[in-house]
Amino acid sequence: MARRIIIDTDPGQDDAVAILLALASPELDVVVITTVAGNVPQPLVTANALAMCELAGRTDVPVHMGADGPLERELYTAEYVHGPTGIDGADLPTPVMKAKDDHAVDFIIEACLDADDPITICPIGPLTNVAAAIARQPSIVSAIREVALMGGGFFEGGNTTPVAEFNIFVDPDAASIVFNSGVPLTMFPLDVTHEALVLPDDLERFSGLGTRAGTAVAGMLDYYERHDIEKYGFEGAPLHDPCVIAYLIEPQLFSGKPCRVDVETESELTMGQTVVDWWGVTGAEPNAMVIDSVDRQGFMDLLVERIGAL
Repeated sequence: MARRIIIDTDPGQDDAVAILLALASPELDVVVITTVAGNVPQPLVTANALAMCELAGRTDVPVHMGADGPLERELYTAEYVHGPTGIDGADLPTPVMKAKDDHAVDFIIEACLDADDPITICPIGPLTNVAAAIARQPSIVSAIREVALMGGGFFEGGNTTPVAEFNIFVDPDAASIVFNSGVPLTMFPLDVTHEALVLPDDLERFSGLGTRAGTAVAGMLDYYERHDIEKYGFEGAPLHDPCVIAYLIEPQLFSGKPCRVDVETESELTMGQTVVDWWGVTGAEPNAMVIDSVDRQGFMDLLVERIGAL
């Protein structure tokens, strides 16, 4: 039986690849895609999610618009990484699909409470929608099988401030709610996603697929990698968000350990830092499985195989 998931996302090229991977994988039943402002503002992230559904030939998957900004702060976006559309390099037509009328938070609550079996939520953007759903209806925590999220960093530090990763920095208050909710959490920080690099040979594999999806992915990643190559001196771009989806399909590609994770919401200097007690020095009860390594080749092989099937 396919694992039922909600993808909560702010596409972003790496989010877009994560969506395509999920939609191409029979192991996963994508119940809904919910959108949250983050990499680019709300209208664009929703248009990008709709475009990925059409690219994958999965217009049966509903898309619901969610938060247009953080719970308590001004929105910070990342066009400097993703370009003005969020998925620059894809060269796709304006989607014909439309988002559904119900707000994403309402749908998340409904999907959790109506589930015959616990559902998995995959937040690969700021945690605003998920936190709002938990705050409004705390009983959904017991109906959630797992929250597998991309966010944070510890030994790697941050990619938006010296200590804060983008998704957590955009809405640290929401992240704190989720990490303290008691929901089963699996965290994919920069420490693992910076190992999941798309290298020149991988780009050639995508473009060599000869399909619309392969060409779009190659174009998006070619654009997206410029920022990280210049900033970090990497050989290619880290595919942050697809790690979450790949883990649900082939968990053996990843490893990590349970840790206590807290989110800084007070200090302007360290706002959005994920404080990961990797060595257990506090003795506090772990609240997340923190992933720190990935089989990069196995990860890329899975991506190419599944994108090639679209």
